[in-house]
Amino acid sequence: MNFKKLLKILGPGLLYAGAAVGVSHLVQSTRAGASYGFDLLWILILANVLKYPFFEFAPRYAIATRDSLITGYYKIGKWAIIAFTILTLSTMFAIQAAVTIVTAGLVANVFNLSIDTLPLCSIILGTTMMVLIIGRYAVLDKIIKFIIIILALSTIIAVIYAFNIPRETPHNLLKGFEWANRIDIFFLIAFIGWMPAPIDVSVWHSLWTVAKRKEIGFSPTMKESLMDFKIGYIGTAFLALGFLTLGALVMYSAGEELSPNGTVFSEQLINLYTKSIGKWAYFVIAIAALATMFSTTLTCLDAYPRVLKPTTELIFPVLKNNLRSNNWISWVWIVILVIGTLILIGYLTSSMRFMVDLATTLSFVTAPVLAFMNYKVVTDKHMPSEAKPKLWLKIYAWIGMIFLSGFTIVYIIWKFFI
Repeated sequence: MNFKKLLKILGPGLLYAGAAVGVSHLVQSTRAGASYGFDLLWILILANVLKYPFFEFAPRYAIATRDSLITGYYKIGKWAIIAFTILTLSTMFAIQAAVTIVTAGLVANVFNLSIDTLPLCSIILGTTMMVLIIGRYAVLDKIIKFIIIILALSTIIAVIYAFNIPRETPHNLLKGFEWANRIDIFFLIAFIGWMPAPIDVSVWHSLWTVAKRKEIGFSPTMKESLMDFKIGYIGTAFLALGFLTLGALVMYSAGEELSPNGTVFSEQLINLYTKSIGKWAYFVIAIAALATMFSTTLTCLDAYPRVLKPTTELIFPVLKNNLRSNNWISWVWIVILVIGTLILIGYLTSSMRFMVDLATTLSFVTAPVLAFMNYKVVTDKHMPSEAKPKLWLKIYAWIGMIFLSGFTIVYIIWKFFI
């Protein structure tokens, strides 16, 4: 396969990467390394391994049926589409707020702005809305390929150089992860919640796969679509390892803690690279990090209305049947999402750490339900038999569901009964 063909195939998998390589990587993976060194490395790997089937089911279903997982949920029962809508509405404002606050912190740091968080977040959300009005999927598809490549190369180089940085604090004086510490456990839950991404993103992936075929006229084979997915998934896993390693080698070894303030955190994040590579890399890293978080904000703002439009039509078919044009449904959801996000940012908290932990914990608690629904869809009778997952993948998925459910039950017991 030549490079031109590969670039044509790549798309939804890299959009997945663009959504994943945001808060979970730049913030949570870096926090894990900065706070606990390499203690949570095995948790990072385990989370990526356990969640793999539920993300893989998205392109599998979209290519086999030419529909998104939204349609699949509806076909297994109206209960599924209602459950998905409730779960989406319960998490989307916190997730959009989390990624927007981190983006605002980077913007404030890179451009040396002293604007308050709420107005800056308003400007960022307004800008992303304009991008979506102009280009929709085509813009996302073109932008994300270059952003991910720049960030990946920068991170690889920084990690290589970071191994040469001398440890500033003796290892025996550094704090590690403590299983009896409630704060450490709560961070662990938040860390798993978005590692490598919320399972909601699997639904987005299926919609992007369908959109790619409709909007740019390209329909990949099952093999090509799964290859696109695996490149994005495996790539994000390695990038998560890279950010954890940078946090461990540069900040943990120096006894430095990440700030809960978005602007200060952004400065610390960029310093991870400049301390490893050199100050000359500041602008390259700043642009790459800013572009990454802007793309994450953009993909979230694109994905939620894209998801909620068909769910609204399926739950309330009268809206689709009695109107000549129902594109307004998407824009209504965009407006609701933006307003709800700004209210959450303005009145709940301006702390980046709190917002991130809230969003990631909500994603952790809802993960077992979404995992089961994805499994149910790809094994249902309406799924073409030749595209259904093989026995080993079904067993793999059940192992993942058991572990995710077990983690969730333990967290609920720990949170409310201990």
